[in-house]
Parts: sequence; structure tokens; C-alpha cells
Amino acid sequence: MTSPRNTSAPQSERPARAQQRSAGTDLALIAVFAAFCAVLSVMPAIPIGPLAVPITLQTLGIYLTGLVLGGRRGGLAVLLYVVVGVAGLPIFAGFRGGPAVLAGPTAGYIVGFAIAGFLTGLLAYAALRRARTGRAKVIGLFVAAVLGGFVIARVAGIPGMVVNGGLSWRDAFFADLPFWPLDLIKCAAAALVAAAVHRAFPRLASGR
Repeated sequence: MTSPRNTSAPQSERPARAQQRSAGTDLALIAVFAAFCAVLSVMPAIPIGPLAVPITLQTLGIYLTGLVLGGRRGGLAVLLYVVVGVAGLPIFAGFRGGPAVLAGPTAGYIVGFAIAGFLTGLLAYAALRRARTGRAKVIGLFVAAVLGGFVIARVAGIPGMVVNGGLSWRDAFFADLPFWPLDLIKCAAAALVAAAVHRAFPRLASGR
């Protein structure tokens, strides 16, 4: 009498299959969050300041992507969003897209987005590893969004207005200043949402 055929995969194949599933999940998350950034960017915007730089939910998408996905996946998701927009898809504020956006006054912000996504995620996952309470996680995520996202947006965006917008450094700083209160509120909102996501899906940040 022959023994039943063993239909289970050999143990040596299981890690490879698990790794493939993990890579597939990562790619799906990167694509979904890149699309999420695009959707928030093209929502109605309010132009303010001498260069009519728009207030949008774009930065909320950047902050949340980094906080949820971490440095590598968050950076790649935002980079994908930026590359697709620069390539020509109208997914930036005001339904703009194409290489011409890099000659506009918001070019610095656009270039800084991918850096912000990476740094926000890197700091966020470091904070999650150290936090022991839910409150500490929210605070750590907020600090990550501020340092990795809010600050980088200023560091990259203000020089862009000087170079492409013809403003002095002083005028560029004051042109950016009205965005600060709302952007800090976005950091707080992103931290609260990200904390809830990590609470619901604790494996999202494990080993990342």
C-alpha cells in the first residue's frame, strides 16, 4: 500500500514563497499609497501668497504615506507619485503635470516630497520600535512627520521659490509661512490616523 502523496510544499520552498508574498504586498502598498497621494493632490486647492502657491491635502498624503509604510516603502511610494507626475500625468495640485512643473515656484516642494516620504517613514518606524504606550506612539509619529516631512518641505520648498519664483529669501520665507499652521495640523492628523492603522495592523511595521 503506497503512502498518501504529500501535497504540502517542502520546507525549503516556504521561505521563498513567503518572501514573494511579502514583496507582492509591498508593491501593492507602494502603488496604492502613490495613488492616494495623487488623489489628495488634485482635490480643490486654495492659492495664496505672491506666487499663488496652492494649499492642498498633498502634504497630508506625503506624511501619512511615510508614517504608515516606513522609510523604504514610503519613500518609493512618494517617489513613484513624483516620477509619474513629472512624466506627464496631471496629478499635482491644480491638475498639473509634466517636466514643466520643475520650472515652477513649487518645484522645490515636489523634489522634496520623495525625501520627506523616506525620512518621515524612517523616523516613524524608529519611534514605533521605541514607544511602549499608544500615546508615546502618537507623539513619536507626530515628531517624525514634523522633522521628516514638515521641515523637509520648508528646506526644499523655500529655495525653489527663490530660484524659480524670483523671490528674495525673506520674501520666500514669508510666502511659505501661511502654510505652517495647517501643515502642522496635517502632521497631527496623519499621526493619529497612522497610529490607528498600526494598532489595527501591527505586522505592518514588524521587521521593517
